[in-house]
Amino acid sequence: MNLALDIGNSFLKAGIFKNNNLINYYEFNREYYSNIKSILDKTPITHSIASNVSESNNKLIELLSNKTNLIKFNSSLKVPFKNCYQTKNTLGKDRIALVSNASKEYPKENVLLIDLGSCITFDFLNSKNEYLGGSISPGLSMRYKSLNRYTANLPLINPKEIDYFIGRNTEDSIHSGIINGIVGELNSAIDKYKSQFKEIRIILTGGDSKFLFNRIKNSIFANSNFLILGLNFLIELNKK
Repeated sequence: MNLALDIGNSFLKAGIFKNNNLINYYEFNREYYSNIKSILDKTPITHSIASNVSESNNKLIELLSNKTNLIKFNSSLKVPFKNCYQTKNTLGKDRIALVSNASKEYPKENVLLIDLGSCITFDFLNSKNEYLGGSISPGLSMRYKSLNRYTANLPLINPKEIDYFIGRNTEDSIHSGIINGIVGELNSAIDKYKSQFKEIRIILTGGDSKFLFNRIKNSIFANSNFLILGLNFLIELNKK
């Protein structure tokens, strides 16, 4: 069995795979080491991989190396696509996993991947299986926190569903500015991709995808496990 770990800025997401099927899925907060150790003690994991977008965790990597065959993100990692990114060494592990799964699931298609997590990332894989790049901008929670942190009087509030554009008070104005701003950003970016490339398949994933899914006007497919599935595919691709 395989263990795929997506270590984000807020949570760790873990997927256990058997015969390429996701059989268990977990989400843990930042105190995740004991949880992963418990999984490894109780489950016959043979191979693992970890995508870490935050700080390095040598203790966890040592645990995975001792308990499993750890597939490492280094220069020898096989990927199923041609990487045309100019700074290949800086391309995030999470983005590599997303594009890898797109290459596997949608061969010979133009695929636009939108990950709505701590950051909003766009990644584009063309029909020639070439990864061209994309964009990075602040995510939903980051925008709420930044307004509070970098101003003197704006409060820190939690995202909520809204059905208005004009905010009638400060909190409503924050909600409108952030949520409608993200929606406008997403729709505008999608339109620009569609103006340059025909027949694009759009995949929406990440923790905030469910919150924003119905607000995007374009035809999209939401899959919150797309990254975890990509990590498992990288395990299978690199086992030999």
